[in-house]
Amino acid sequence: MAERGGTSGTWWQRFTALPNNSARKTIIVTLTVALVCSVLVAGSAVLLKPLQIENKETARRSHIAALSHILEERYGSQIPITLEVRLIDLASGVVVTNVDPVSYDQRRAAADPARQVMVPADQDLAGLKTRAPWAVIYIARRAGRLEMVMLPVRGRGFGSMLYGYLALGADLEHVLGLSFHEHGETPGLGALIDSQDWKRRWRGKIIRDGGIIKLGVAPGPVDPSSELARYQVDALTGATWTGMGVTNLLHYWLGPHGFGPYLAKLREGV
Repeated sequence: MAERGGTSGTWWQRFTALPNNSARKTIIVTLTVALVCSVLVAGSAVLLKPLQIENKETARRSHIAALSHILEERYGSQIPITLEVRLIDLASGVVVTNVDPVSYDQRRAAADPARQVMVPADQDLAGLKTRAPWAVIYIARRAGRLEMVMLPVRGRGFGSMLYGYLALGADLEHVLGLSFHEHGETPGLGALIDSQDWKRRWRGKIIRDGGIIKLGVAPGPVDPSSELARYQVDALTGATWTGMGVTNLLHYWLGPHGFGPYLAKLREGV
């Protein structure tokens, strides 16, 4: 004989027998739905992560290829461009030869307390807080002669971290290209850094005036007759903070805590 009080049957029968307005039933349903959703979200994140990483890597490679194409546009393809990968010690500017640059993960190193370098607050123009001790760069040569140096740059924009490459000409004072392969800036505003027109405006810009870095985004339209037109590109309409972020990251990575030591050695032919 079944017991009185609704205690007979399986747990599921006892649960479904509860009134729909029961606080106990509401709590159980809510917790169950939350648990199932969290499992689905976590599972999706795990399954999709390799694809996301591959997509980011594909985008990064395409931007490197696009920057290399600048040289083909300038010189033609009669003499092929060779691309060298190097690992640079940022503090000393010396090439690291005992580590494979292809396998080096700058992001992981920047986040690893055992390897990361703290960026001094008074030098942290890019809002990094930490950086990797080494950086992977690309050297483009034509007939054995240096034609381009591609430097990875990153820094805080308006709503995201901007990741890109700055391409410098053989004199290391003129910009051949600037391209961002990853960011989360506002579509239609800060995301205008993806515009081909805006990218083209960087070509030929000069990095510094004497020892002062002036390369960057202007606060508004650049007056072609202005002296600053040699160093600046037009502001991004409606995206002032993104433009400031681009300027700040360029000043940091071209400065003494970024690629400054390496570029100095390269100028000296070391």
